[in-house]
Amino acid sequence: MRERRSPLDRYIDQVGPGTVEWIGLRPRRREPLQPVDWVRAVSDYGLEGDHRMTKTPGSGRQVTLISSEFIAQIAGHLGLSDVEPARLRRNLVVSGMNLNALRRQRFRVGDALFEATQLCHPCSRMEQELGPGGVVAMLGYGGLCARIIESGAIALGDRVIPEPSS
Repeated sequence: MRERRSPLDRYIDQVGPGTVEWIGLRPRRREPLQPVDWVRAVSDYGLEGDHRMTKTPGSGRQVTLISSEFIAQIAGHLGLSDVEPARLRRNLVVSGMNLNALRRQRFRVGDALFEATQLCHPCSRMEQELGPGGVVAMLGYGGLCARIIESGAIALGDRVIPEPSS
């Protein structure tokens, strides 16, 4: 049984499921993300084919997630109709749930088990990618960083399901 760490943890059972809408891998640091239809998540390392697989095991930033709803907010703040997911440099785009509610929680994506470690704040590269105001547009909408607890396959259309509270 996992110990809860926040007064808000009791509400995790109220977070509905989401759906994987987009998967992106970056073979090398600073390269563009390449969209894929499926990927294997490897416990303690990251997503196969992503440059983070070569980093020190156990990092809290093995995988990054953002929601399509957050992307819509970012686009709106920038006066755009849409923002291509690869430009935001996150590995997984999900829909149908407020990702911020998963902070410090465990959740399943496809066959893999994740633990959200922290909010994924925008970096200065977002100014280069999105133009002036890119960082400010993403504040509060950057998504989550997570580590992989159990390996498994993830594919487009897979469910994102919070682990029930214990």
